[in-house]
Amino acid sequence: MPAASSRMRPAAAGSVTAGLRADALHNRNRILEAAREAFAARGLDVPMAAIARRAGVGVATLYRRFPTRESLIVEVFADELSVCASAVDESLADPDPWRGFRTFIEKVATMQVVERGFSVALLTRFSAVEGAEDVRVRAERSFAELVRRAKAAGRLRADFDRSDLTLLLMANGGLATGPPEARLAASRRHVAYLLQAFRADPGPTGP
Repeated sequence: MPAASSRMRPAAAGSVTAGLRADALHNRNRILEAAREAFAARGLDVPMAAIARRAGVGVATLYRRFPTRESLIVEVFADELSVCASAVDESLADPDPWRGFRTFIEKVATMQVVERGFSVALLTRFSAVEGAEDVRVRAERSFAELVRRAKAAGRLRADFDRSDLTLLLMANGGLATGPPEARLAASRRHVAYLLQAFRADPGPTGP
């Protein structure tokens, strides 16, 4: 996975650790680790008190660091969100418009099934927090350009719509609930078939 781009990272994520005492930073990191584990095991609506218990801190400490559930979700998945956003720009740099489009879809779909909580956050939660919304809007604009290039090259169906990406990700997200050893292979097969359907010049179905 490419390194996260600092300019695409949610605004709060790069600055909140500045000036924290060592014990406060330790607590913050424990909360983030516990939240990531809890989101993967129980979903994004796991009680905040349960996350605090898993982290070994008080509920008040958790809320002092993260006043809302959404702010915690965005911070937990800040790197993944940044990678998603920067992946669009990397795909735009590909001289082959279809390959760039395909690579972006494959990369985001893989992230979905590797990080179960991120799958839901990607589709439902990031727009609720300032900073994350800015990243999402920039990524959407870049994706629109990726689509435009692929269509102009005659490689992507003219009737492809951004909502088709949402539908693909919603379906792919359902695979994140499967056994870890099977869900990545299932996702790759699922995405390969849908990419085949999106092509204006269908070729052999991928693996």
